[in-house]
Amino acid sequence: MLQTTDTLLLVRPYQFRKNEETAINNYFQEDLLSSLSAQQAQEEFDNFVNALNAHEINTLVIQDEGKYDTPDSIFPNNCISFHKRTAVQYPMFAENRRRERKLNYVHALQQQGFTFDSIIDYTDFEKENRFLEGTGSLVLDRINRIAYCALSPRADAGIAHQFCLDVGYELFIFEANQTVGGLRKPIYHTNVMMSVGTRFAVVCTDSIDNRYEKRNLLKRLEESGKTIVYISEEQVRSFAGNILEVQSIAGDPCIVMSSQAYRSFTTEQLNLLCSWGQIIHSPLDTIERGGGGSARCMLAEVFY
Repeated sequence: MLQTTDTLLLVRPYQFRKNEETAINNYFQEDLLSSLSAQQAQEEFDNFVNALNAHEINTLVIQDEGKYDTPDSIFPNNCISFHKRTAVQYPMFAENRRRERKLNYVHALQQQGFTFDSIIDYTDFEKENRFLEGTGSLVLDRINRIAYCALSPRADAGIAHQFCLDVGYELFIFEANQTVGGLRKPIYHTNVMMSVGTRFAVVCTDSIDNRYEKRNLLKRLEESGKTIVYISEEQVRSFAGNILEVQSIAGDPCIVMSSQAYRSFTTEQLNLLCSWGQIIHSPLDTIERGGGGSARCMLAEVFY
């Protein structure tokens, strides 16, 4: 089992803006004052895709035509994930994000020659107001079959357990928080404070307030052979945790991140990361400010 793939599904935005429905518990989002924010997001997206292509990474781009008012469609990894000819669809917290399924990712991939033997669908949990937002909520160690999940209003423990039963993973649950207005509140997605690669894990242990959970998480990562790169809460705000290891068509490892994330890493941290893959970074400032997500959120890995 490989940790990485050379094929990524992305969605080019149409009406990009700060999503008022997700801002309730995504504290990374900011107001976008510019009427040009959608155009700026599109330019950032195109430059990002060009950077991936320049490193010989397959990018399959769906154009959001703006038919369904889907301001967060640029983050497809929350709605769907792929696992060796199996697609998994997830229940989404925000009602306007549920409309992203109308973009029909599976059909788009089938038109490109990809086939799926099964589709696992958890979207009925939305009727119970229970949610699990894909590889935003679940950070997957695909090699060791471990799913790391920080509980939040968008990450339900019961659905996470069901995912692990269905797809064959061990579940590791913990709580991760950030300081908002002097209060500690759950980080909305695990992949904001944590990333797992083939040989490394980037993690913000400062966000884990429970010492027992922190110790057990570090122990599990070390037992699974990962070298840990510790990041601070300030680096989390720069999306240093929202990175993803991928591979080129030739199999060369690459680590994808935003330019803001890249600038936030120390020289020592960058040297460590560079020992595990070539860093690809691109400016995503508008997308990060308005969407509260970054490079990893924009990438749905296609395993086939």
